[in-house]
Amino acid sequence: MQLFYSPNITPPIHTLSEEESKHCVRVLRLGVGDSLHITDGKGNLYRACIIEAHQHHCTIEVVETFNEYEKLPYSLTIAVAPTKNIDRYEWFLEKATEIGVSRFIPIECDHSERRTLKHEREERVITSAVKQSLKAYHPQLDELTPLKQIITMPFQGQKFIAHCDATFGERPFLPSIIKKSENILILIGPEGDFSPEEIKFATENGFQQISLGTQRLRTETAAVMATAMVATMNSL
Repeated sequence: MQLFYSPNITPPIHTLSEEESKHCVRVLRLGVGDSLHITDGKGNLYRACIIEAHQHHCTIEVVETFNEYEKLPYSLTIAVAPTKNIDRYEWFLEKATEIGVSRFIPIECDHSERRTLKHEREERVITSAVKQSLKAYHPQLDELTPLKQIITMPFQGQKFIAHCDATFGERPFLPSIIKKSENILILIGPEGDFSPEEIKFATENGFQQISLGTQRLRTETAAVMATAMVATMNSL
């Protein structure tokens, strides 16, 4: 299945964006009468037929609609400090999208190595992963946000902060405390970890401290592992 992304699609007749039209007609060489699939990123998957094959404005007709296509039984918001090497952060966005995430929040922390982010570029990474992994839901990507703003924002569900500071004592292993089919928010810090003040502030605001195992993990690895743990526990 070849998947295209059109967030503003209005069935039954729709014209793809110039970028998607070019990919459809010039790259894939699809023509009038050929079938393709489109998602609006909101859970709707459309099976369509090309009625005008033009590389700048390819027009399709929707012939079948699948609502809530492969909707996840849970909602995961993952707030991660972007890495100094942006390729590593984009690798996380790609892999986490493939596994299943509802919302990404890039966070700025006391020990952050990166304090700027090109939002449009990261959106393209996520969109590409959505299409490649045949997802009908496009994760939300927030702007870079101060950590304390995330800690104090309203959130209904389980809230976790992953860190490696042994002075805070034992922390439960994430899979052992995940509740199925719930909203989950996980905080993952920078390479220098969260500061003690940030950890204390999070716990005072309802976040539970967690461990992701005994291995020493990079930021992006820890974030992908946490995403996979949530997905795995919800599939058991």
